[in-house]
Amino acid sequence: MRRGIYILPNIFTTGNLFCGFWAIVSVFQEKFEYAAYAILLAAVFDILDGRVARLSGATSKFGMQYDSLADLVSFGIAPAMLAFSWALRPYGKFGWLAAFTFVACGAIRLARFNVLASSGETKYFKGLPIPPAAFMIALTILLYYRLIETGGVKDIVILVMIYVLAFLMVSNIPYFTLKELDLAKRKPFSIFIFVVLSLIVIVMEPIIMLFVFALLYIFSGPVKMLRAWQKKKALKRMEPAPEKEVVVRG
Repeated sequence: MRRGIYILPNIFTTGNLFCGFWAIVSVFQEKFEYAAYAILLAAVFDILDGRVARLSGATSKFGMQYDSLADLVSFGIAPAMLAFSWALRPYGKFGWLAAFTFVACGAIRLARFNVLASSGETKYFKGLPIPPAAFMIALTILLYYRLIETGGVKDIVILVMIYVLAFLMVSNIPYFTLKELDLAKRKPFSIFIFVVLSLIVIVMEPIIMLFVFALLYIFSGPVKMLRAWQKKKALKRMEPAPEKEVVVRG
């Protein structure tokens, strides 16, 4: 701290925090669509601050802690308040307890990530990261406004979703990181075509396609764990059975 802090990545982190606060204010004003868009914008700032810090060599312990605090506001408290005000209020105590469970699991997820990051164990995410969980809540609300407009089914959908996301955040299910993609290196031409087509589709129907991508990412963890379990089970079957010892009696 005496040597100063890196300005650029922390500016993006402040943008993330600002969007989270804006989302909370929008919830108080019952502008739920604005709150959802603010959470999505916070995710953009969250991606940028990490990328800028790594590319410029401006990573620091201060930046990591500041980023976690901003994430807790933007992707923990803001989406929980949005979900409660938009759908969970009719459930009373059970509604706000569900929202609190999401916040608590998000905070635990961030604390665990900081511990693993400080020990160098960042090959993959252990548990669902908190930004995609918040992303899913915001996109679900925007999808309702885009396709359904109204409907009582939204309450039970959000209630179930918020518990599932909370469980996934504190689970040990592995999720791939953006570092694994490493788009700066050479990739097959087919991947480039896929990225271009994906961007075109997202521009055509941004809410629907982002919702689909978020859903695929959330399911990718359990699917990856299930495939690893099946592979481990298959290898165990292929192992030769231990030979029985023959006891010779004199």
